[in-house]
Amino acid sequence: MGSSSGGKKKYINFRNRQRANMSFFIVVMFFAVFGIIIFTEIFLIDERGRGAGVLVRHGSLTYHHRPPARDYEDAFQSDDYISIHMGPMPNMDDTVGALLLGRPAVIPVVDDEPGPQSSKVLTETKLPPYPAHITPTNGSWQNVNGARYKFFVFSAFFDNRRGQRSVRIIGATKTRGPERVWCRMWYKTSENNATSFISRSVQAKIKVIRENWNLKYSACFLLCPLLANQTVPTTVSVVTKVKSFPTNLLTVINNYNDSMKPSNRFAVCIKPLHFDYNRALQILEFIELNRIMGVEHFTFYNHTIGPQVGCILQDYVDRGLVTLLPWQLNMLSQKEIRTEGLFAALNDCLYRSMNLYSHVLLIDLDEYIIPRNNETLPQLIEYLNNRFNSRTTGAYSFQNAFFYLQWGDDDSVYDSNDSVAAGLVTLKKTRRRSKLHPHKQRSKYICRPELVVEAGNHFVWEFIPGHGTMNVPSDAAILHHYRICEFGGDDCIKTPSTVDSTAFKYKNKLVDEVKEKYNEFKIKCNLMELPPPPRRVFSKIINMLKSGQKTVR
Repeated sequence: MGSSSGGKKKYINFRNRQRANMSFFIVVMFFAVFGIIIFTEIFLIDERGRGAGVLVRHGSLTYHHRPPARDYEDAFQSDDYISIHMGPMPNMDDTVGALLLGRPAVIPVVDDEPGPQSSKVLTETKLPPYPAHITPTNGSWQNVNGARYKFFVFSAFFDNRRGQRSVRIIGATKTRGPERVWCRMWYKTSENNATSFISRSVQAKIKVIRENWNLKYSACFLLCPLLANQTVPTTVSVVTKVKSFPTNLLTVINNYNDSMKPSNRFAVCIKPLHFDYNRALQILEFIELNRIMGVEHFTFYNHTIGPQVGCILQDYVDRGLVTLLPWQLNMLSQKEIRTEGLFAALNDCLYRSMNLYSHVLLIDLDEYIIPRNNETLPQLIEYLNNRFNSRTTGAYSFQNAFFYLQWGDDDSVYDSNDSVAAGLVTLKKTRRRSKLHPHKQRSKYICRPELVVEAGNHFVWEFIPGHGTMNVPSDAAILHHYRICEFGGDDCIKTPSTVDSTAFKYKNKLVDEVKEKYNEFKIKCNLMELPPPPRRVFSKIINMLKSGQKTVR
């Protein structure tokens, strides 16, 4: 009996040792596999990313609460530049000065053909000449020829913030693994000869804009570094190979003025107008209400607009109130790139407005930032700056409130004999969803453009280091968003709601301005007669449905 008991204990001890050894083995294998993964991430994946000269940045909602990755490091100030030495020339860097004097400037070029790296050294004078047959533009989609995938560029800006100088190009390219491209920066050598240019070439640094839904193509930045003493080029071309003939030519927009900073000048950026947009009354309401609230300028992008809206906008263009840019991007919306490449448009408008306007609103045509206690947006910003510490504020975020169009019209519509007043959405739709969306969900913002590096749709993705967003409390202002139920159907109107007639403070002036403009454009732009105000047929039923609900006045 004792012998049997002793054998059983030995067997149990043996099994325990086996389990302990197996557990130890599993732990060792886990750490080994984990170590291999970390090793691969650090030494293989990161090396491939650097070798391609591409940085794809994946932001997060809390991205700008930690030190953001700089958009232009000191390291790239010397990448792939022409190598030349000569005496100083006024307002001109050494290389460009050498070229103007007819001296050869050499540039190391990696052989464009497959195979081992070439030792061939080219001079700028041996590269393809200035593309005189192309008219330079300050905003239009142009092809980068020779790319394996679709690659387009739209506009170019001189960026001089924090002393890190570059030409920043707005483009669209492959989201993952963009191709290497070069910047050919052109300098005019003679005012009397429109085709007399010399170039300076540098490899571009591509940064894919974060919001892309992981679609095949994305909006992007191309950064062309400038040396500390290098003048700003007149134009720039992007080529896939430094020896390729340029097929695009962008004017470098330089709004930088150190002596004159804009103060209390507000502008609006709108994403591309599409689907043959032709809602004349809506566009007039949007422009005139924002003008009443202190906006001076609007930037629109014409993907496809109808004849009436096109005529109206052209009149505002002629008066200097609107910039209207063509937007023919050869990428399939929502299949190849997100919503007509809207993030290229938003960031183009951001940089186009920089140093010209102190504050920029990035909103849609069915959205209005409405102050609760102030009449104008400049007054609102001043109020917020006095109420809160705004020393590091680069953007002001406003919570979204849905005014669903399926809800009934305000009672005032039935008492009006004015077709214009009855047709303005900010006056006839006063019922909104009670619960506001949190910041960064459906919210929109006003930003200080000189402090923003990358603009998003609902919030700023990247600021100049040391700046961030102020979340504006709803008792100061909210975003009025007039739309149908966002998920289709009519179930949204079952949500708790309240009546908010804050926009009524603009009623008289808004109706007068829109009526004047509509009558002015009626013949000029062939506008239709507006329908008469609705009759009070079902007003009693509507009032019964509204009874007992909270009202905000």
